[in-house]
Amino acid sequence: MRQMLFISPQIWCLSQQDGISLPKRYLGQPTPFTHKHLLKDDEITPQVTRQEYMDRRTALMSAIGRSFSGGSSGSNHAVVVLAADKKYMTDDIPYPFRQNTSFLYLTGFQEPDSALVLESIPGRPLPEHKATLFVQQRDPERELWDGPRAGTEGALQFLGVHECKPIGDLSEKLHSLANSKSELVAWYDVFKPSNATLHKEVKDTFVQQCRNRGHPVNILENVLQSQRVIKSPSEQDLMRTSASVAANAIKDVMAFSHPGVNESILYAKLDYSCRVRGAEFLAYPPVIAGGSRANTLHYISNNQMILDTELVLMDAGCECHGYASDITRTWPVNGRFTEPQAEVYQAILDVQKDCIEMCTVGGTLDQVYHFMLAELGKCLQEMRVLPPELAEWELIKMTKQYCPHHVGHYLGMDTHDTGRVSRSSQLQHGMVVTIEPGLYIPESDTSAPAKYRGIGIRIEDDILVTTDGPEILSVECPKEIEELETLIRK
Repeated sequence: MRQMLFISPQIWCLSQQDGISLPKRYLGQPTPFTHKHLLKDDEITPQVTRQEYMDRRTALMSAIGRSFSGGSSGSNHAVVVLAADKKYMTDDIPYPFRQNTSFLYLTGFQEPDSALVLESIPGRPLPEHKATLFVQQRDPERELWDGPRAGTEGALQFLGVHECKPIGDLSEKLHSLANSKSELVAWYDVFKPSNATLHKEVKDTFVQQCRNRGHPVNILENVLQSQRVIKSPSEQDLMRTSASVAANAIKDVMAFSHPGVNESILYAKLDYSCRVRGAEFLAYPPVIAGGSRANTLHYISNNQMILDTELVLMDAGCECHGYASDITRTWPVNGRFTEPQAEVYQAILDVQKDCIEMCTVGGTLDQVYHFMLAELGKCLQEMRVLPPELAEWELIKMTKQYCPHHVGHYLGMDTHDTGRVSRSSQLQHGMVVTIEPGLYIPESDTSAPAKYRGIGIRIEDDILVTTDGPEILSVECPKEIEELETLIRK
């Protein structure tokens, strides 16, 4: 049975999480009450339960206890994670809001200007802790403009934290934590603020106070990203969904392609196709590059006409319920590769397939990267772009001129996910990575045969590492030459 203790008009505490009943109103984000078609009774995010969010917080506190340099999980620890703030393109015109990833991972809460404080319980070993969420209070005037807020009561009942307070009480709480304990280990991402106003409060009332009293202040990202890089079964399912949505959207764009189409039209088709399949938005500004513009790796102008015989390089993904996909395909806009285009494309595809097979438990992305460079170098030699007799180190060095990026990166809630986890770390079951070899031969490269100049091709898939071998999450997106030509000409 649920028991809720009403402390004051502004503070709500929950003594037991079982049997939580939701407020019968819209909280500003989907709930099982307002979105029965989307969420089950115990879910905060589609496929992610309230219990899983609680387990994530518990796992974090357990990892903090293990990683603490003193080796003692009995010390006092306090973790502060801030929600993002709204960003504005000009006065009163906001950008679409995107929540701070760390905060979203630990709470599932979608409101800006909030904060999560996790604190160890005196006399009890980690991972036991108290989770307090600080949120914006209900405000009819602001809600008229910005939409409903959960408020302290709604957030407490929905999210399964131990206590909810107004965000205005954050400074007082942090000041008390910093000054009321003789020993404290603070955890906060000082150098990566996600909310300018709240960050200043945390620095002044918590970080500086901790330093004044000799309390260590540790970077939270190092511990949290090591946890986030391993995806739970529910996260793996969400990433399958995100990859499937993006793969089929790109497939739609391929079928829609034709000579003379503007890159901006393909952009619009991609965005539409992702959203109608359930994506909230694109995961990043896509690259939609016709012809030699594919040799600009982060080309996002997407405003030029694609001419007959040119290739289209599309690097795109979407976000579904907080999880990103990242796929790249290259195809002929007229539905038929020229002979040089097909030669370069097939070489890259063969290398990519071999790289994917290397994504096994115990391997590393750096090992795959070294293999990719060596194999692409051999292809460049066969195409007489590079000279035939080179030492291995020379071949790899020269290949980097034509493939200047890594073979891949971790993928998850962010497109370039968990950046603090080294690519030399061993791959584990539940990690998701991208594998994206490419070759980019500038039009001005007189050392390359003329028929290859101006060709830029990349092929990228999303790979789930499992104990049974690599699973290609983006498998629905065609990449064989015959598949592509048939789809586009049809």
